[in-house]
Amino acid sequence: MNPLSMAELGVLDWIAAHCHNGVLDKVIPMITSLGNAGIFWIVLGMLILIFHRGERSTGLQVLLALLFSLLVCNLFLKNLVGRTRPFDLNTTVELLVLRPWDSSFPSGHTSASFAAAMVLVLRRWWGRWAALALAILIAFSRLYLYVHFPTDVLGGLAVGMFCGWLAVVVWNRWIASHWPEEHPHPKRRE
Repeated sequence: MNPLSMAELGVLDWIAAHCHNGVLDKVIPMITSLGNAGIFWIVLGMLILIFHRGERSTGLQVLLALLFSLLVCNLFLKNLVGRTRPFDLNTTVELLVLRPWDSSFPSGHTSASFAAAMVLVLRRWWGRWAALALAILIAFSRLYLYVHFPTDVLGGLAVGMFCGWLAVVVWNRWIASHWPEEHPHPKRRE
């Protein structure tokens, strides 16, 4: 085992020793499940697209960022790096969630969460700070649950922020001019 992985296991062991308790052991798996397959962020993007008149393009940009995150993080980097999960190195850990089957680096939960949150921050969506707080909680949950190394989470954060930024740039440069502007109906004169 390389020295970086040893040091990172020390961080995870510290979290396990100092943060775990009966309440968090029930709450943290629920928080992390919001990031499973990016489902919370997909639903949020769809809800903005369908119900937030005047901000529908924000919903589409969230979905575009999630697509970029899937391609870069889950389909490319995880397969390229092929990093072992921390629970495979420290087999004494009892997991509170099902064992993930894919590679460890980077964290897909973190990447998807920060891709969506980055779009919402850049677009100045009204719920952006709550979304960012949830992204941070999901990222921390991956460490708490011993399913990712800290560098996996940092890598996922970087990839996610890049994908969110890229979605906004792609939208502004190539799609926005073709997207019908949504103006409120003008008031009638009486």
